[in-house]
Amino acid sequence: MPHTIYDNFYLSNEVEDQFNSHLDLQNFCTIDRTLEGTAGMVRKINVYRATNGTEKLAMGEGNTKSIEVSYTPEEYRILLAQNKFEYYDEQAMTDPNLVPVGTRHMGTDMFNTVNADIYAEFAKATLVVDATAPDFAAFVDAKAKLNVENIEGITTFAFVCNEDMAKIRKTLKDDLKYVEAFAKNGYVGTVGGTNLYVKKDATPGAIYVGTKEAVTLFIKKGTEIEQPPRSSEDANVRLNTIISRKYYLAALTDATKVVKIAIA
Repeated sequence: MPHTIYDNFYLSNEVEDQFNSHLDLQNFCTIDRTLEGTAGMVRKINVYRATNGTEKLAMGEGNTKSIEVSYTPEEYRILLAQNKFEYYDEQAMTDPNLVPVGTRHMGTDMFNTVNADIYAEFAKATLVVDATAPDFAAFVDAKAKLNVENIEGITTFAFVCNEDMAKIRKTLKDDLKYVEAFAKNGYVGTVGGTNLYVKKDATPGAIYVGTKEAVTLFIKKGTEIEQPPRSSEDANVRLNTIISRKYYLAALTDATKVVKIAIA
């Protein structure tokens, strides 16, 4: 019989709680928990896009183009994020915190993997605002490009790396406001109705402004936990293995809801 210190229900909750605690994904993308299938299977998703249409006109001139919205079906493959934690009976008996700490880090590691894929989808933004500096005008122009009916009635967010955040603080000064209602991990202030969040590994010179409708995270169930039966060899040395996995895919489902501020 395998040596099981914690049941799978407990371990699944440990990993899932850690996965959710680092960042509330509801604030940054749409969560869809209806994903079906296995890793490698293809899922076709309609991705909405918009063309740029703003022009600078002289007196007597009119627009020569208009903003057009369209969608194209794109194929995404279901991904499997999995990690493994091993420990010996003697380690667990010597240190009761070993397994809880290990399983919590399984959740942290899995979160970092999925979060990187979410950011990569925002980075596919097709709408661009070119700016010489991350100033107030850049954020206002970016928000104006979003395909929404009431631009003043929505709250947008932006991912910023530490390097660009320093430039923003120097450039905006008093224009950077702090809204207590949005206090959460990474939140550093609001400018022109856009909440700024520091993401340490965000791409320097690229700030993505958007709404949670831009990217959808499709998730199959919750985190699955497996504790495989010990082989005779593992049982002989009292080695235990815990495996956690999550089936998911992150997709840019509405490119009209995210704008890239490209800082020259």
